[in-house]
Amino acid sequence: MPLVPVAPPQPVVIFGGFDYVTVDAARRRVYAAHTGGRALLIVDADSGKVIGQVRVGPLHGVAVDPETGHVFTGDGDARTVSEVDPVTQKVLKSTDVPGPVDAVAYDPSNGHIYADEDDGTRIFVLDGKTMNSIGTVDLPGHKPEYLAVDPATHDVYQNIANLNEFVVVDGSTLKVKRTVPTPELESNHPLQYDATLHHILVGGANGVIATYDPSGKLIAKTTMQPHVDQCDLDHVNHMLACAGNGEITVLHDEAGGVTSIVSRGAVPHGVHTLAVDSKTGKVWYVWGTADQGDFVQSARISP
Repeated sequence: MPLVPVAPPQPVVIFGGFDYVTVDAARRRVYAAHTGGRALLIVDADSGKVIGQVRVGPLHGVAVDPETGHVFTGDGDARTVSEVDPVTQKVLKSTDVPGPVDAVAYDPSNGHIYADEDDGTRIFVLDGKTMNSIGTVDLPGHKPEYLAVDPATHDVYQNIANLNEFVVVDGSTLKVKRTVPTPELESNHPLQYDATLHHILVGGANGVIATYDPSGKLIAKTTMQPHVDQCDLDHVNHMLACAGNGEITVLHDEAGGVTSIVSRGAVPHGVHTLAVDSKTGKVWYVWGTADQGDFVQSARISP
């Protein structure tokens, strides 16, 4: 089935390009790290209109607190993690961390913010209520990529790209308790956790998505386009959308693993990050161009 744009691209003021995207389906908001614009982009998930941008620094990771609706951002070379109120469009607090931040994940069950060090060897852990530092996780390798949390066990799954593996971090002790080699993958990048099916979905630059269980057992693998950056999981419908190499691919996570590609669609080559709205099934994506500016757009799977 094809992936069809819902409406024309919506222009975003200030050119600069983007990083990670996420959706707050309950509050009907889309958030994107407008990295070059040094701002958090806020979009209405129903109308597709840009609501505003909040200047926080050259951010990369974004994560939502489902209780408050506040957004946590990892501010890259600014070496801070920030809490943003998207209603007032203000930065409530920024906390210094000892390294540049890439991806950010939030565990609502224990209130921990996990911010991995861009091209580094650590995860910085903060208290989401106070924004105070809790501690640091020491990682193997030197290139952590995307990470995800299991809210039931508090385990954190962190990709290590240069070693072709992911690690399992104990969210209580902040120690790596297991390393899982992924020899079928090259340069691990996207990672998502399906909390209902207990699947860890990991992608490599070689165009493979692998499904693991929490013990580290490989369940299944599926091929798609290479050089995918971000994948995002619709936790309600178990749809995994992945962007990269001028294409978006949507896969269905089934009990036996990722078994089939549901939809594929060509997008501007600059699209490398995206998020899925679990309420509508729309896939939201962003990109920048050198001559026309930056854009946000959504698409849906057409029968």
